[in-house]
Amino acid sequence: MTRSAPSRRTGGRPGAVLVAALLVLLTACSVVPTSSPTVQITQAPQRLDGPVGIEPLSPEPGATPEEVVRGFLDAAASTVRGHPVAREHLAPEPQDSWSDDAGITLIGADYATVTTDAGTVVVTGTLVGTIDQRGVFTVGGQEVYSREFHLEEVDGEWRISDPPDGLLMLQPDFERLYTRRDLYFLDPTGQRVVPDPRYLISGEAQPTVLVERLIDGPSAPLAAGVRNALDGAALGSTLAVSAQAVTVDLTGISDAPPARLAELSAQLVWTLGQLPSVRSVEILVDGEPLTLEGVPAVQTVDTWTVLDPDAAPVDAVGHYLVDGALWTATDVPAPAPGPAGAGAYGLSSAAVATDPSTGELTQMVGVTERDGRATLLTGPYGGDLAPILSGSTFTVPTAAATRQEFWLVRDGSAVVRLPAGGTPQAVNAVTLPGLGRATALQLSPDGVRAAVVVEDGQRQSLHVGTVVRSDDGPVAVRDWREVTPTLGQVVDVSWRTAGSLLVLAGDAGEDRTVPYVVGVDGWGLSPVPTAGLPSQATRVAAAPGRPPLVSAGGAIWEWQVAGGTWVTLVRGAQPQPGTEPFYPG
Repeated sequence: MTRSAPSRRTGGRPGAVLVAALLVLLTACSVVPTSSPTVQITQAPQRLDGPVGIEPLSPEPGATPEEVVRGFLDAAASTVRGHPVAREHLAPEPQDSWSDDAGITLIGADYATVTTDAGTVVVTGTLVGTIDQRGVFTVGGQEVYSREFHLEEVDGEWRISDPPDGLLMLQPDFERLYTRRDLYFLDPTGQRVVPDPRYLISGEAQPTVLVERLIDGPSAPLAAGVRNALDGAALGSTLAVSAQAVTVDLTGISDAPPARLAELSAQLVWTLGQLPSVRSVEILVDGEPLTLEGVPAVQTVDTWTVLDPDAAPVDAVGHYLVDGALWTATDVPAPAPGPAGAGAYGLSSAAVATDPSTGELTQMVGVTERDGRATLLTGPYGGDLAPILSGSTFTVPTAAATRQEFWLVRDGSAVVRLPAGGTPQAVNAVTLPGLGRATALQLSPDGVRAAVVVEDGQRQSLHVGTVVRSDDGPVAVRDWREVTPTLGQVVDVSWRTAGSLLVLAGDAGEDRTVPYVVGVDGWGLSPVPTAGLPSQATRVAAAPGRPPLVSAGGAIWEWQVAGGTWVTLVRGAQPQPGTEPFYPG
């Protein structure tokens, strides 16, 4: 097999400057959504005992019912345990019975209050979503939040008599007080840690809360797709935090084999290592230092780079099509090796898989379309391709970095996976047809999640599901969640990282298609600047540590981090003709 090893913009670890800068310049997945549906939060994460930031005010004497209700919403932004100021807005009976830990409902800052009768106030606003007691965010639909508050007079002052359990919080307050942190679990192959986003109130309690939630396990939608080496473990004591390291003392794992101890160590280090105050992690088992061959007593993320969720193979440069031929986005763009690069097959789309252990480009698939039929071809990268499957339509094929297999959707509803060197196999995705006709499907870098664009009538929406594998049954995708309900015309999607997406969608306000970035759970939806593009983008491609690519105006364009604009593949040269950009998986 002929193999090309171009070395264009290979970058380093996904935590490198490139990704950090891209996050800023794309105004990407920030801690708070800038454009999202309403959010209901069922419980705030653990709070600090002392006040932090701006604390709310007690109700003013003679306050009207509307002023009391608005003050109650403002008081939800307190970081003081028990929310004593919020309770001051309540009548005596609910002051004692109201639970501030039952949940949080997050609404937009432009909410309205209307007094309907004496002592009755209706609050109406945009519902942003929900965060449950474990810090898991769920995007709300496009519905409006509305609730009626009843008030009574207590010693001549209006007070709320029926507050909702939990916190009703304004989005700006939530943005100021809460931070996204990822818990890390293991993909089924044990090759990567998988991010599970959580939202915690800022403060020194975060390390202990993170580990407690890591031990509790993954969020419900992700649980069937990952492993948790900390299952059955417990904290022997609160984490000890020093200037140099965080010490985690675990119990319940004294009989665990070395392989499991290594995996739980990686989970802990990746989870705690994202905190700015944590440089390293020391793990104790029943008070004694954990001893693993080849692993230092004090561990850092560098100890477990092999499990990096956003690792990118060195050879995995961008690819695209030029008149049916496969090209590579090297410093000097050139045809890929072999017949596919020579245009022998007249490809309409393609995907390339890498060897998980070496990063070598090994296998590829391509789709040809002729006489109203689509044919899937497969073979070695740089070698001959042979037909293996046909259908009326195929979505653009996709591959994950952890397995040498390809996925696509046949005829809009049947998900198919093709193991390298194997035969096509059906993926159990029985709930997908109920969402609509699939027009795009992309696997996450770790292969644990699948993003799909579905068309239902006039609406095209984006959903993320969990890939579930078992030893004795078919592979399945389930627990689909719509992540961008405010975008009704999604065109294409790609994975920027294991925890975020690059989405191409119609702009609701104008007749144009623009890229967006969004967290895997729907948090932080933000538009990407389109400066430099000659026309609307038609396809997007992204990968961890790589510059995003789009096709626009029949040419390929690359996001330039330094300038915050889209540029041609070769600086200062004419646009490179091409369509259907992608990165190997």
